[in-house]
Amino acid sequence: MPHPFLDLPPLSAAHFASIEDRVARLLSTRQDVVIMQGEALLPLEGAIRGTAGPGTTALNVITGPYGQTFGDWLRDCGATVIDLAVPFHTAVTAAQILDAFAEHPEIDFVSLVHAEAATGNTNPVAEIGEVVRQHGALFYLDAVASVGAEPVLPDAWGVDLCVIGAQKAMGGPAGVSAVSVSERAWARMAANPRAPRRSYLSLLDWKERWIDGGRRALLHAPAQLEMLALEACVERIEADGLDNVMARHAAAAAATRAGASALGGGLEPYVYEAADAAPVATTLRAPAGVVASELVARALASDPALPLAAGGGALAKEMIRVNHYGVDATRGAVQGSLAALGAALAEKGLGVDLDGARRAAETAWV
Repeated sequence: MPHPFLDLPPLSAAHFASIEDRVARLLSTRQDVVIMQGEALLPLEGAIRGTAGPGTTALNVITGPYGQTFGDWLRDCGATVIDLAVPFHTAVTAAQILDAFAEHPEIDFVSLVHAEAATGNTNPVAEIGEVVRQHGALFYLDAVASVGAEPVLPDAWGVDLCVIGAQKAMGGPAGVSAVSVSERAWARMAANPRAPRRSYLSLLDWKERWIDGGRRALLHAPAQLEMLALEACVERIEADGLDNVMARHAAAAAATRAGASALGGGLEPYVYEAADAAPVATTLRAPAGVVASELVARALASDPALPLAAGGGALAKEMIRVNHYGVDATRGAVQGSLAALGAALAEKGLGVDLDGARRAAETAWV
């Protein structure tokens, strides 16, 4: 019997290009879209190394761990980096970006994460993009977690480099990713003597050998299964309707937040304001005296398939993540997570209202 994932015909350049076109439509962009053969860290790093160098002054916004990583890459490129860090339980504002430009008018590059699944916040990119556009800086955006969960509109927002991955809200593979690139960003790369060339990190290689050649010859053998999986997940979003997919994520976030607040036991939303909370995942603050990672482990003992995780690093002591994205953007995943967390809290002798949490989550799911 032939295996369905083996002995497949080669993925043609035309097929590869058609998948790029579908991703571009998903982003409502007329910019070039390059699909890169690796997890989203590949284009995230490649875009920074392609456009930043010793002459760059970068405003690096930190609302979670990925912003910290981008600052490290920028410094490694020789850029002057101005970090704008805000508490992880909130979001950055356009006014803060405007203040940074007023204090440092030489800023010519802005790096921002749209939604931080690791901390559960989301940033107002449309408003920030307007400020960045007014000052003429290049705008780099990590939309890996947000795409599929909330609008991602690089053209409308003036984003020059918008990186996405399919493994979260899109419900697709982790092994391929994509970046939309504006003409301004291509020009910045072409003028950057330190931009990677003949490298797996190189976006310019894709521009010169793929896009400029009419997308007729691929740089290397494509990741066949990952590309087909990406195509399938985009097809599913097209069939469901992007607005419907985003609505499910918004409903899951609202239901989780309402249910956790009603559950009691000292559990509360980690992101203070609902407007700052990302629809891709909800983070919760563990009760005083309770270690979040231990609580999550106990909750998962009842059902290992629940989309629960503790925060990363130092946040493992205080943060619980409900990763209600992709296939887990459902009532069942939300209600199951709340019930398991409630049972784990009750085992620790904390008073919880399981019925109240269930009703609150159901009422909030709209």
